[in-house]
Amino acid sequence: MSDLPTAKDAAHILTHLAQARPGHHQAVQSQGLTPEVALLRTWQTGRLSRTYNDFLTSQRFRPAALFFLSDLYAPADFSQRNADLERFYDGLSKALPERALVVLAEGIKLHELTERLDARLAQALVEDLGVTDTITEDQYAEGYRICNNYDERLHQIRMIDIVGRGVDHMVRLPFVGIALRLAHTPAHLAGWQELQGFLERGFSAFKHMKGADEFLGTIQSRETRILDRIFAGDPHPFAI
Repeated sequence: MSDLPTAKDAAHILTHLAQARPGHHQAVQSQGLTPEVALLRTWQTGRLSRTYNDFLTSQRFRPAALFFLSDLYAPADFSQRNADLERFYDGLSKALPERALVVLAEGIKLHELTERLDARLAQALVEDLGVTDTITEDQYAEGYRICNNYDERLHQIRMIDIVGRGVDHMVRLPFVGIALRLAHTPAHLAGWQELQGFLERGFSAFKHMKGADEFLGTIQSRETRILDRIFAGDPHPFAI
């Protein structure tokens, strides 16, 4: 990722949140998850827990692994947080240079891509493979092949790496942690508590790692290998 934000840029973003300068907060009606997407994400959370059990049992990487599982891939309704993130970005894009918002922008793109890929996969599992209340590894892998979107899945993996490295860069910048803490109370009072909590948990998890190269590199390597094995028809693509 080029032209990453500076410490001043990052502090400026959080100052806007603390002062509610993106605009008045707007509550959104919960969309909920469709039963098939909820089932898919429950299965995916379990699979990721198995694939990254070494991270979950690592003192260094456990907070980041839990953040990914609970805040990014959980079978939960993130409608309010996602709407807040987009509104926050739209509000700041009028006041700050793109350099200051590149991590937020890439994060939104990754979320939109993931939502679309999950919806398509859930549809394939239900309509093409007759999935009802359980998913097997064979069905999941076959669903990938039915969707036939290898390039998009590979792009998704690479986007995780790009966004993660952007966040890792941000947490190393001076004063970002201070600015985030100062934003806590004003953000809550203005109604931005879901977004603030998400930012705080992500910051804490990445800060705890003291460098995310190994974490992100392992994710990219393992997920690419699993993807290749699925499309190669390996009978046990997750046994890596």
